[in-house]
Amino acid sequence: MAAQLRPKVYTLDMLRDEARALVDKHIVDRQQPIYALCRFVSKNGWKCIKSELEEDEFLMRDRIIDLLAKETWKED
Repeated sequence: MAAQLRPKVYTLDMLRDEARALVDKHIVDRQQPIYALCRFVSKNGWKCIKSELEEDEFLMRDRIIDLLAKETWKED
């Protein structure tokens, strides 16, 4: 009997972690729209994340910084 594959669940926290990493690496800018993150997630994953974003009242045109919300600043 073949093992059943469970679909991967994507959460808003996972997207925040990914966005934070991409911003820290200067791959995306915090002022870009959230939609810019879709190229770093599979199509199926993006559908799931898009639903999560809509539930939390985020729009695809909102800025990545809005998604990150809580940022900690290190002193220079």
